[in-house]
Amino acid sequence: MSEGEPNNCQDELGELLKRCSVATLDAALKFRQKGDLSQIEVIVMGIIDRHLEPEQREIFKNADDGLRIYEELGLDSLTMLEIVMLVEQTLQLSIENEELRELRTIGDVKYYLDAKVRGVELPLRPKIFSVEEVASVMPHREPFLFLQEITVDGVEARGQYKITGNEYFLEGHFKENPVFPASIMIEALGQLCVFFLIRGSHSGLTTNVNPASIFFAACDGIKCRRICKPGDVLSMAIRVEHIRHPLACFSGEIFVDGQKSASAQEIKLAFDFYPLVDGSNETSGQIESNSQNGVGRHGFLMPSSRSA
Repeated sequence: MSEGEPNNCQDELGELLKRCSVATLDAALKFRQKGDLSQIEVIVMGIIDRHLEPEQREIFKNADDGLRIYEELGLDSLTMLEIVMLVEQTLQLSIENEELRELRTIGDVKYYLDAKVRGVELPLRPKIFSVEEVASVMPHREPFLFLQEITVDGVEARGQYKITGNEYFLEGHFKENPVFPASIMIEALGQLCVFFLIRGSHSGLTTNVNPASIFFAACDGIKCRRICKPGDVLSMAIRVEHIRHPLACFSGEIFVDGQKSASAQEIKLAFDFYPLVDGSNETSGQIESNSQNGVGRHGFLMPSSRSA
């Protein structure tokens, strides 16, 4: 390094980080001049802090790695873009938009940037999807969507649904005694399985699954143990048992206040991938075949040819 380079580096970083804390600038200098990778977290946290409003800064100061960037910290997409651009300039790296979509929490940001700078494979971490993201990809729509926030972790997925009491079917189930139907609880588990097929990762999912091609095939080993009423939060969990196109098999459970409310040993879905770019009609043919065989589309309460 020539004699003038340290001063040039200091001037450059000083201008870039002029609204950041002194500690952030010191960490950036150590990173640039000495290659000190231990400073990455200090730099990134300092840059995020510099873009926060006072009330956000208070939340950020007392948070752990699980703090959700958008939902809990309240960052908007434009502010997040400003943070990313400043991080790129400071750490001298490039961050792809596709990679950004996977960063949901402060912990995600830390692990991602540390791996990026070190040039190592990105560690696998649970992916968290907001209620808006869930609704945007699911084939189901209100008033027949029973998923809110979802976490996908390896071959498992967890989701929640709060029973509001405004569900249309509660008016008749039952008169003056609203009880959430057990069949709808199994439907909610099935919807969580659908979401996994769309956004999860598995060796059996060799390409993107077409949401319009997912059908209910079978459900066995169902047990319901607890009455659920308005105000209860259904905490759902499903696990992949096996996936081999065109069938996927899951198991699932629902808990309310720590008590098991419902479970299904086997939930089977038929699915297909998006059609090939060359216009092959193989996918549409598979969908038509499934419909003729009595497999219910989307709704897990529709009868199939196996129904009694």
